[in-house]
Amino acid sequence: MTLDLQKYGVRTDLAVEARELAQMQDRSPIPGVEEEVEQFGDIKVTRLDVLNEEGSNRIGRIIGHYVTLEVPKLRNGDTTLQEKVTATFTKEMEDFIAKIGISKTAKVLIVGLGNWNVTPDSLGPLVVENTMVTRQYFELMPDQVSPGYRNVSAIAPGVLGLTGIETSETVQGIVERTRPDLIIAIDSLASRSLERINTTIQVADIGIHPGSGIGNKRKGITKEILGVPCIAIGVPTVCYASTIVNTTFELMKAHFAKETKSGRQILGVLNDISEQERLGLVKEVLEPLGHDLIVTPKEIDDFIEDIANIIASGLNAALHEAVDLSNVASYTH
Repeated sequence: MTLDLQKYGVRTDLAVEARELAQMQDRSPIPGVEEEVEQFGDIKVTRLDVLNEEGSNRIGRIIGHYVTLEVPKLRNGDTTLQEKVTATFTKEMEDFIAKIGISKTAKVLIVGLGNWNVTPDSLGPLVVENTMVTRQYFELMPDQVSPGYRNVSAIAPGVLGLTGIETSETVQGIVERTRPDLIIAIDSLASRSLERINTTIQVADIGIHPGSGIGNKRKGITKEILGVPCIAIGVPTVCYASTIVNTTFELMKAHFAKETKSGRQILGVLNDISEQERLGLVKEVLEPLGHDLIVTPKEIDDFIEDIANIIASGLNAALHEAVDLSNVASYTH
């Protein structure tokens, strides 16, 4: 029997992971993809540009700009590190907004995607809750708005299961009435790496498809659909059980290779098949039993609050020049 591996691809929403998967198959540089990596202490910043269709096809990501902050130690609850991440995220957001041609006076709509009743999916609503909104002042008393603030509005539209309305339709109605110049959508993502869960922030200018992290294909929040530039900010908060099993196997494989010369005998044929084939076999076993679960760490309540505060604080500082992060962190590039 021939196993169709197309449906067993590793699920990830992160561009850096898609590039890593492509790189595993071809060790040479990927045409049409440019990457810049910088390290700021415990914070790794990867700027990835997918330039053309060839690059898009090779890594399976839409043409656009992607910035990823990876902070493995973020799980430790270190307040000083969180402040540094906030400052770094602020700087990257400022540069990103300028790079895609958005002016400092542009009106911004922030959309917090997700279900506030489900902790790993509540990132978007939590960010909105801590966002500095100013549109009401620009509408009602524009002459009293101090310099350094821009017109910002925010909405947490809920999910289809709660409202009966597609999120994209809700946002489209708001866009038609309020006419923002930029949309920033925040959502929870899925990762193939346990290490990146709750420790990674991705920024992209390709928009977002609500529910994509758990395989629900919904109408997107994109420039093509809404007619407004859309920046997507995402944090991986979940991982598939099949991915965890596959990662565990990789760890076992490395352990046996280090500790004994009988590793190949212990693992048998599983030692020789590719990661994609092995993941396919794991999924073939788990899915009929209904056990390819979506998994999140037990400390998710604390993690989601911390990362939401980082993103909200960073957005407030990046969007409003009058907001000074000096009382939050002195860490800059």
